[in-house]
This record gives sequence, C-alpha cells and structure tokens, in this order.
Amino acid sequence: MIAHIQGKLVEKSPTEVVIDCNGVGYHIHISLHTYGLLPQTETVRLYTCLLIKEDAHSLYGFVEKAERELFKLLISVSGIGAGIARTMLSSLDPKQIIAAIANGDVGTVQSIKGIGAKTAQRVILDLRDKVLKIHDVGEVSLVSYNTNRDEALSALEVLGFLRKNAEKVVDKIMKDQPDATIETIIKQALKNL
Repeated sequence: MIAHIQGKLVEKSPTEVVIDCNGVGYHIHISLHTYGLLPQTETVRLYTCLLIKEDAHSLYGFVEKAERELFKLLISVSGIGAGIARTMLSSLDPKQIIAAIANGDVGTVQSIKGIGAKTAQRVILDLRDKVLKIHDVGEVSLVSYNTNRDEALSALEVLGFLRKNAEKVVDKIMKDQPDATIETIIKQALKNL
C-alpha cells in the first residue's frame, strides 16, 4: 500500500523514526540493522511495509529493499509476528538470517530472543525454499560458514568476549577483507571489541 516514504528525518531512536513528508509526520518502526544504516543526511528514504490489525495500523521501515522482503517472509510464518520479525532483524544481520534458513541452522535462528526450537524449525521449514529462490545464498554461505570465521570466533570466546558481539565485528571484518587470515581477523576484532 505504501511502498516507501521519503522526507526529513525529524526523530530517530534505535526502534523507531519519524519522517516529515510534506508536513505529515510518519511514525515508522525500524530494526537495529536499519538504524545502523540510516544516512547522516537530513532527507531519508525508507522502504515500508504497512500492517493493519483491528486495533492498530503499523508502519515498518527499512533502508534496504532486501530487508523489507525478508521481513515480509518472516511475518508469513505462523507464530512470527511483526515484533518478533523486527527482533530477528535487530539481533542478526539479514544475510545471517538468510544463511541460517538456507542451511537449516536451527541453533542460529533459535539463538534470537523469543524464538523457541519449534518456531525456529517452522521458520526454516516454511522459508527455506523461498529463500533459496529469492536470494543468492552461495555468497552468504561463504561468509557465514567460513572456517577462518569459526576459528576466530572460538578464539574470541575463549578470550571472554560474547559470541553475538564478536560475530558482528568478525562478519564486518570478513566483508571488508574476504581473504583475511585468522590472525588478522582476531587482531582487528580485538581492536573493535
């Protein structure tokens, strides 16, 4: 119904923004992933998804179209509402969620707050084929299931860092430097943790 909203960013918090579009302020729910990608400019454009319930009309916004499409897929699963879908997109990078679904990684999906074992299995069962058709999972799998990545994460855990925090830093390093050695990944991660 409302494909995107472009206007002046009036208010910004990690969970919501208000965009002034020709004098009308739109209250839009966002994920932490989108919050991190919001441009520093005054004018922003968010791709949106409008959800209508009996008691509320809620607008969800995303900087990337791919994140919006993943959000729509997630809320199509029985037991996953807009709140849990937004939590999923806030907890993990969309590429990590796509890789977990495509590879049947129940543990990663279940590690998200509010997702139990049955719901994680349902997400994978319902979305695996759709994710494989829509997204180029080959690229995602290389990042998520890389031996250097796993060894670096294990080393950082032994050093006392939380896995979730370490994963975000390591994935960013690997995205910037796909051929980085384990030592390089660990050294750079230690500087950023």
